[in-house]
Amino acid sequence: MLTWRAAVLLGAGAVTLPWWPRPWLGLVIVTGSVALLALIDLALAAPLSALELRRDGDRTSWFGTAATVTLRLHNGSRRRLRAEVRDAWTPSAGAAPAESAGTDSADRAGTAASPAGAVGGGPIWRVRLAPGATAALPAALTPTRRGDRRAVEVTVRSTGPLGLAFRQRRRRPATPQWTLRVLPRFDSRQLLPEKLARLRVIDGMRATRGRGQGTEFDNLREYVVGDDVRSIDWRASARRSDVLVRTWRPERDRRVVFVLDTGRTSAVRVADQPRLDVAIDAALLLATLAHRAGDRFDLLAVDTKVRARIWGASRQTLLPRLVAELAALQPALVETDHELMVGEVLRRETRRSLVVLCTALEPAALGDGLLPVLPRLVARHQVVVAAVGDPAVPAVANGPVRDVADAYLAASAAQTRAERDRVGGALRRHGVPVLDAAAPSFAGRLADLYLQLKLLGRL
Repeated sequence: MLTWRAAVLLGAGAVTLPWWPRPWLGLVIVTGSVALLALIDLALAAPLSALELRRDGDRTSWFGTAATVTLRLHNGSRRRLRAEVRDAWTPSAGAAPAESAGTDSADRAGTAASPAGAVGGGPIWRVRLAPGATAALPAALTPTRRGDRRAVEVTVRSTGPLGLAFRQRRRRPATPQWTLRVLPRFDSRQLLPEKLARLRVIDGMRATRGRGQGTEFDNLREYVVGDDVRSIDWRASARRSDVLVRTWRPERDRRVVFVLDTGRTSAVRVADQPRLDVAIDAALLLATLAHRAGDRFDLLAVDTKVRARIWGASRQTLLPRLVAELAALQPALVETDHELMVGEVLRRETRRSLVVLCTALEPAALGDGLLPVLPRLVARHQVVVAAVGDPAVPAVANGPVRDVADAYLAASAAQTRAERDRVGGALRRHGVPVLDAAAPSFAGRLADLYLQLKLLGRL
């Protein structure tokens, strides 16, 4: 292949044609000379078959944080490599050249690597490598979506010393297909200290209030003035020759089942992120809180089939498994099968549990799907329906109306809110608490509801 330099050289020769005695002969000579030089230049270019490619760097990264993956290019030929290298990634990986490019043989004359920009989802480098040298070409990745972001391929264009011709080949590194797993956003972790403090307060309140629903025996202590005499353990007091009272604590090892609706409604963007991402953030906060409270946390992601299932995980492996499996979970543009969802929960959980259904308060989705099968679930479990609301809806419904377009938007927002209220009312008539919260406050309010149910002994 010819470069722009060959075209410039051919044009410069064409300018001299009017001064040739025979212009056609001059055209043949000029064209043949440029072609001969290009062939010689192509022959002197470093062969691409001797190049060795491999990658190293980050395999995982939290959404919103940068990662670095380095492509190492080794020149195994006997000729100096003059090349442009394009390291292609999927566009959502946000790949760009990092500033720390270099080589591991800087003492060799003419060895260098410098960024030349980024095009089509991958950085481009200009590389000059002596025989036997290796260049490190780091790519800074700032993904715009969670999930698996894959490196596609590497395109190397090797030019000759004159820069007139080049040879090009697409290569894949010797290392296996490199994938950066972008872990889900966990912004609600900043609420964890406050929620844990409330959990400790609830533990103390349950211990001082004495026995009740949702409590279990904790220990014995000496009687002090003000204790409820009904808490005195007379047998233990007789053995110790002292008055001992029983203390109680919230029952441990309760079940929390978080059910994610991954159907079409989970793909709706609220507060500049998919509704599913908001639900995943809330699931991580609730799982951490339940883990600290001594409860067991299970998760199920369902649309027309089960997309993710985390059941019976130990407390040591719960959060790593949640983060790893939820990272690749994506919405499916299908109508959710609520019969499958309820049947899966009933089949897997026989003990009474807190079942959190994270879905959307839409009549089309719940009226014909969830409401007919909900009584079966409510009969065996404490059910909560949690829905992520769009903060733009109340803002538009209550906003100023300046023209006809604003009036239509306000009417549409008011109708949306009325439909959500109607569906919420139907769920409450089945004895199901409903949490309808805007995306920014959804995770915190769901954690508060869990703590409230724990305080009331309804888990």
